[in-house]
Amino acid sequence: MVEIKAAIEINAPVDKVWEVVSDLDNDAKFWTATTSIRNFSSENNEVKREVMLAKINKCLQTITLYPKGKIHTEWTKGIIKGTKDIILNPRNNTTYLEAVLDYKFTGMAGFMSGKITRDVQIETQRAVEFIKEKAEGMNKSLKMEDRTHWADMYDEKK
Repeated sequence: MVEIKAAIEINAPVDKVWEVVSDLDNDAKFWTATTSIRNFSSENNEVKREVMLAKINKCLQTITLYPKGKIHTEWTKGIIKGTKDIILNPRNNTTYLEAVLDYKFTGMAGFMSGKITRDVQIETQRAVEFIKEKAEGMNKSLKMEDRTHWADMYDEKK
């Protein structure tokens, strides 16, 4: 298992940050390797869904929401096995956001786990920065360009 961490201080109260991170249908805006999301079920604080990484890699997730505290994602099937926790800690009128990923890459992706780990670390750091911008109400325009994500390089069907 590989542990990846990223953290950031957000100049917004925990309620505002929770509003941003708990809108699970918008995960692809923050986690750029995610190209589509399809929810299977939502019961109480648990969501089961399928996500596509780079349009070719299907992964199944079970997500548990702990309101205004944490979002726990378990990757149960696909090229990623493991967990992702988004943890919110209120500090006065700011919020400390931490992303902790504990992953194992399976199949062909397992052979390149060192490179993938570096790419996922960069993606995780960008994700917390995008969450910060959204929660603080910043509307930076990002230059759009064609990019190859780590998930584009691995097709489990081959």
